[in-house]
Amino acid sequence: MPTINGHSFAEVKASPERENWQKLTARRDTLYEKPNDCRDPFERDYTRILHSLAYRRLKHKTQVFFNIENDHICTRMEHVSHVESVSATIAKDLGLNVELTRAIAIAHDLGHAPFGHQGERELSAISEKYLGQRFFHERNGLRFVDDLELLQDDYRVYRNLDLTYAVRDGIISHCGEVDENGLAPRAEYIDLIRDYTSVGQYQPYTWEGCVVKLSDKIAYVGRDIEDAIRLKFLTRENIGVLTEMARVYNKNAINTTVIIHNMIYDVCRNSSPEKGVRLSEEFSQQLNEIKQFNTDHIYRNKRLVPFTEYARVVITQLFEVLLDAYRGEETIAELRKRAEVYPELMNAFADWLSKFCEPQLNLFENVNEHTVQCMNRKIYGTLETEQIYIQAILDYISGMSDNYCIKVFNELITY
Repeated sequence: MPTINGHSFAEVKASPERENWQKLTARRDTLYEKPNDCRDPFERDYTRILHSLAYRRLKHKTQVFFNIENDHICTRMEHVSHVESVSATIAKDLGLNVELTRAIAIAHDLGHAPFGHQGERELSAISEKYLGQRFFHERNGLRFVDDLELLQDDYRVYRNLDLTYAVRDGIISHCGEVDENGLAPRAEYIDLIRDYTSVGQYQPYTWEGCVVKLSDKIAYVGRDIEDAIRLKFLTRENIGVLTEMARVYNKNAINTTVIIHNMIYDVCRNSSPEKGVRLSEEFSQQLNEIKQFNTDHIYRNKRLVPFTEYARVVITQLFEVLLDAYRGEETIAELRKRAEVYPELMNAFADWLSKFCEPQLNLFENVNEHTVQCMNRKIYGTLETEQIYIQAILDYISGMSDNYCIKVFNELITY
């Protein structure tokens, strides 16, 4: 099938022929081998992400609208599927590594908090107050795939995901909120944990990561408009503005189908290793105009205020109730005691927490059978400081789905 671009990126794609291939496929630990495995390293990353619990929970996490019981409203899982579709199509036409692109795309939002960006803001406020650092979902996504997500090996032992550097880099580097065009990868091979301290600080290390970064914007702007119309967030006047915007670009509508088709074609037609992964000036301007429309009429819509307040109350109350249980090395035992009042929240948190603490803290009654089968990094040690415990609470809440967050919050207010 003829391509738009003519595979002009074939010589710079992530491949064994590249001199940095060993760096791209490096893992923090040695991932156990699978006999007769026909997958390359990035395909293996893709399936490990696909089978992770964090990926499954995306189906009950807010994208923009807190309406996850409505089958027709976009959730975080649908969004990452859109990004995977857009970025894989672009990568294939450009001649880039499609498997690496798909792995980054499917994983890029694993670190998102419940309740969308509002949940992220609340967790960031807590983190800044108690730990002196900002919470942002790109870095939290790296933390999840590095330390918090576990999969069973062939012997039913739970281990860390241990993804490749290229996929980990794509996750923490995917922020697409800055209006920029002509993306190109950085040259430096950095320590992603130590060196990354702020959102969008570095460009991705691969061309494939750049494709995902741009595709993230292309995928969400049209779908947010469709959801807003379905939920009657937009007035007739707002929709009239959209109609006029479409006419400027000789289109009949601005929606997901139109935006994705036109912008995929435009990216493939205009990108090159010399100019970067880019849209034409015309379509870059259109994308930014649509983003601004969404900001003015959707993301700042007054109808989101009650949801904003609800998310704040739920997250802060869960945090405070869990924080009150801190007793140093006796914390897990204390959580078990408090399970008499809050059985779901306290028992579930104790089970989860014990997987990431040194074994001596796991000797309590009714131990979850999975806890003793975990050969993962014990990132919380012996809970020797309150700051370590606070980080654990933030990790736990950030991984919750909206549904589960509400379930354990309701436990707090039911007597």
